[in-house]
Amino acid sequence: MLLPQGGAGGKNGRMAFEPFIVTAELPRDVFAWADGLRRAHFPPERNHLEAHVTLFHALAPSLFEELKPLLKRVVAEHPPQPARITGIMPLGKGTALRIDSRGMTAIREDIAERFHGALTAQDRHPLRLHVTVQNKVTVEAARTLQEELGAAFKPRDFAFTGLGLHIYRGGPWEAVGRWSFRG
Repeated sequence: MLLPQGGAGGKNGRMAFEPFIVTAELPRDVFAWADGLRRAHFPPERNHLEAHVTLFHALAPSLFEELKPLLKRVVAEHPPQPARITGIMPLGKGTALRIDSRGMTAIREDIAERFHGALTAQDRHPLRLHVTVQNKVTVEAARTLQEELGAAFKPRDFAFTGLGLHIYRGGPWEAVGRWSFRG
């Protein structure tokens, strides 16, 4: 079982722990395209991850025993979820691909309801599905990329293939499991 690391001797005397991240899994072709954009435009010294769509940013390790079977059940009850990349999303000092998916949003809301009271402030905010392709750059660099990508942008339909569970490892993530939607 994955447990919090660091004990009571974490930074500033707080207990250190590594939260879980839940992602919506992209089909191979969309992943390859988005990951190529991320590798091309994300500052390399800060790019510890592949392209991904985050549903939950920081679920407590204490939820693990409940979380894993819940994700397995959710994918068993749903088919792949239709989605559409609808545009370029400004992130202040970054750029993302905006994604619309009623089905994935509803699944995320159901999971959030299950963990009501245990969500971080960031995970209580309304979901904005996206793939970050650039972050932690100047506002000017972000705007330049947004203009460049926007000039050639065409909407892209796809279906999310499943859910992923990861543990945060101080930058990189460690995969805990991936489950495919039925069908």
